Order: sequence, then C-alpha cells, then structure tokens
Amino acid sequence: MEKTGRNDPCWCGSGKKYKKCHNDFDEKIHAFQLKGAIVPPRKIIKNPVQIEGIRESGKINIAVLDYVAEHIKEGITTEEIDRWVYEQTTRYHAIPAPLNYQGFPKSVCTSVNDQVCHGIPSADVVLKEGDIINVDVSTILNGYFSDSSRMFCIGQVSEEKKRLVQKTKESISVGLKQVKPWGFLGDMGQAIHDFATENGYTVVRQIGGHGIGLEFHEEPWVSYVSERGTEMLMVPGMVFTIEPMINMGSDEVFVDDADGWTVYTEDEQPSAQWEIQVLVTDNGYEILAY
Repeated sequence: MEKTGRNDPCWCGSGKKYKKCHNDFDEKIHAFQLKGAIVPPRKIIKNPVQIEGIRESGKINIAVLDYVAEHIKEGITTEEIDRWVYEQTTRYHAIPAPLNYQGFPKSVCTSVNDQVCHGIPSADVVLKEGDIINVDVSTILNGYFSDSSRMFCIGQVSEEKKRLVQKTKESISVGLKQVKPWGFLGDMGQAIHDFATENGYTVVRQIGGHGIGLEFHEEPWVSYVSERGTEMLMVPGMVFTIEPMINMGSDEVFVDDADGWTVYTEDEQPSAQWEIQVLVTDNGYEILAY
C-alpha cells in the first residue's frame, strides 16, 4: 500500500488531510492484510463524488429495466428488446455499456431458457409462452457505470421454471444479508451457494460478479461457490455486483463457438440469474441498481 503522510491530502480525493480521512481505515485494512486476508486496492474504493455519479447511472439502469418490464411479452423479439434499451438509455443522455464492449454487437444481453448469460439479441429469437428470459442492462452516465438484470416469465411458465426464477431471486436476498463492512465476499458466496443447493439447484462456477463503477469490470471477481471467511475483504466504498447464475440441472456450461459470447448449460436445462449492484457502506450496504 502506497505510503501517505498524515498531513498529506488523502488519496481518496476528498481534499481532507489523510489523518482526518482514511488513516484509520487504512490501518484497519493493514491489520487484516497482516493476517493473510485479500484486501481491496485503493483504486476500487469509491469516494462520495464517485458514489453519487454511480448512483445516478444506476437510476437510469433501473428505469430502462422498468421500461422492459412494462413492455416485454409473447411475440416480442430479443432484437426489439435491444432497440428499447438503446432508445431508453440514450433518451437519458447515457450510453449502453455492452455496445461494442470487446466486440459485443448489441446494447443488452438477452438470455433465454438454457442460455446462462451474454445472449445476443436477434430478430430470429421470438419470445413464446413458457420462456424465461434474463435481460441484463448496463449503463454509462458521465463515465460512471451501473449494471443489473432481471428475469421475466413469458405467459404461462411451468412450475419448475417459475420456482427456479423465484428461488434465484431469493438467493440475492440471502446473499445481501452477508454484505457488511469488514466481512468477506466468501461469506456472501457461501450463503448463496448453500441456499441454491438446499433447493436442489447448482451454481455456475466459471462466471461470477465483478467490481464496477469507474470501469465496466473492476476488481474483485465475485464467486458464488466460495467459502465463508475467504475472498476479498469488504470495506466501505467498494461497489460490486451480486449476480449468481443458478441452473436447474448440472453446473456445467459452454460458450457458443458460433458467436463467441452466448453461454449455455451443458445439459440444456434452464438457467436463471438476477443481478444487483451494491455499495458497501459504513454499516451495511446500499443497492445502487436492480
């Protein structure tokens, strides 16, 4: 950790002297580090100005998903969902973060049934009764990133699919109870994994959540098959996503060779995912996008 003099301006950009700002915070982190804990680097700790910027981005992300929720139905193509997301995001003078990100060709990810994540919208994919779909929206506003996703049931959905969607949503609440300063990401990961397996499901191992805010993907990588007391220390100012991908069958997945993006379940069983973006606060958490 870079050394800062007690009377120097604090590294966080607050303008306060270090001794009046993050000195005690850094000493506490260092104590955990001496015990072998993985601690967050300074670059991912957000200051109040940055948090407010991310919060405003999150408001747009929520509004876009609200629009999708109001209009999604049987007969809609995933290409139409992509158009909605682009039009609504730009209407708020923001940018859809997925568009052209590492070559991704669309403004949103739409993952249907056995598609786990990163599904590419298409005019050929028409939503039909009985489908479940994850719509994953990400927004850039004035350089600040937000990210969340929701599941939608199209028409009459089987009880098995409906239960998968509901239990996956409940797993977020289970994980949130473990998000608190000076705890570990593994506390949250194990809580979600235990809940999923107790309900007869599996959790995707290869893909997880991520830090976010000043970039689309930052440290840390967030696992949902981790163990309590492991992974990165959670501290005030950290922002990351909670987005477990929970499968009805096996946890084995693969990436479509044809498009290089879409992830499917190996056994063709349905998968569900909800995603929220959270800020670790001094006494718990704040949900920034859902």
